[in-house]
Amino acid sequence: MKKRILFALAISGLCLSASAQKVQFTEFDLDNGLHVILHQDKTAPVVAVSVMYHVGSKDEETQRTGFAHFFEHLLFEGSENIKKGEFMKLVSSNGGQNNANTTQDRTFYYELFPSNQLELGLWLESERMLHPVINESGVKTQNEVVKEEKRLRIDNAPYGKFTEKIFTHLFDGHPYRWQPIGSMEHLDAAKLSEFIAFFKKYYVPNNAVLTIAGDLDIDKTKALVKSYFAEVPKGAPVVRQEFKLPEITKEIIDTAYDANIQIPAIFAAYRVPGMKSRESKVLGMISSILSEGGSSRLSTKMVDQKKTALQVAAFNYSLEDYGAYITLALPNKNTPLNDLLKDIDEEVLRLQTDLISESDYKKLQNKFENNYVSANSKMLGVAENLANGYTFHDKDANDINKELEVIRSITREEIRDVAKKYLNKNQRVVLYYLPKK
Repeated sequence: MKKRILFALAISGLCLSASAQKVQFTEFDLDNGLHVILHQDKTAPVVAVSVMYHVGSKDEETQRTGFAHFFEHLLFEGSENIKKGEFMKLVSSNGGQNNANTTQDRTFYYELFPSNQLELGLWLESERMLHPVINESGVKTQNEVVKEEKRLRIDNAPYGKFTEKIFTHLFDGHPYRWQPIGSMEHLDAAKLSEFIAFFKKYYVPNNAVLTIAGDLDIDKTKALVKSYFAEVPKGAPVVRQEFKLPEITKEIIDTAYDANIQIPAIFAAYRVPGMKSRESKVLGMISSILSEGGSSRLSTKMVDQKKTALQVAAFNYSLEDYGAYITLALPNKNTPLNDLLKDIDEEVLRLQTDLISESDYKKLQNKFENNYVSANSKMLGVAENLANGYTFHDKDANDINKELEVIRSITREEIRDVAKKYLNKNQRVVLYYLPKK
């Protein structure tokens, strides 16, 4: 019982230190190209086992969208040694938790276990990589699961299609123009041989990072990793197509209708640099100034003072090749959508014109330092951030230790200049999102 309580506390991050200490790690490669990162933290008897595959919806063919997200589901079907439906039962019956998620750029699988079940986590992920069962039965089962997910999260969800509508314009000519859930028609039309080919191309050790964080012995874990993953055959090198989009120079305006809403919304979105860029971090800080917390500029002005908006937000949707900087507002008391956009534009212009105050700058730095500590206070967060560094920052897992330094070095002048460079009316997509009568 005591172990279970400790495990629950560790998962919630309550028993891990909250200081911005350097994250120590060990990394090495297996002969098959699998990159392995180990982080030891004996604070609690917990271990996170994760595999990040560098494959997302941007790696799909235009007539076969949704494959990466589909595989997120399909690779829970079982393996030559794990019966159909047994994967998750093995995790839960041994005191663990597991899940997976897919973005435009990567697929991430993980298990959280009491540390005495580390070997089970390694075996499960090696089975997924080495010989998963990919057959007609599994494809049919997961096809229905994905269709239900799309109905629930997108088709029948209020405002569920705004990213789809925005990205169609913002990333025209790039695979980001479709969403990771993809097209159900494409999945229905795909043959089993196409699914198998997609697996063999992308779910290979040389396109993956295995990250293990928590209560572990480095040398013993190295030996276990080799014993479970060394036999996985290396795949052919993954060659990615590069997409260079022309700049948006004229405002694009569109309207979308949604039967799931009663209150309209207005969105303004700008194409911005990808996550590797320093400017992407500056845009994250701009979001905080504009809309993070009740005292942020947009919330104070539009929700509290003028009471014209029920909700207002600004966020940087950061991706590998590009990002989408999105502002949005929902009206209060039938405020015209253009009035909301005007108020947002005024606050953006203020950022482009005036430096934020020294006291606001100090608060911002403190907030981002706290966010950094929080993100790395849980073993799963450390595992994912180490994997992100290697996958997206030129194979530099140590990016996790550079992030705070970069944040601290961003100046008030940079915040003004980045807002001025990327958040202009002629560079954006404006979407009127209206109830469908």
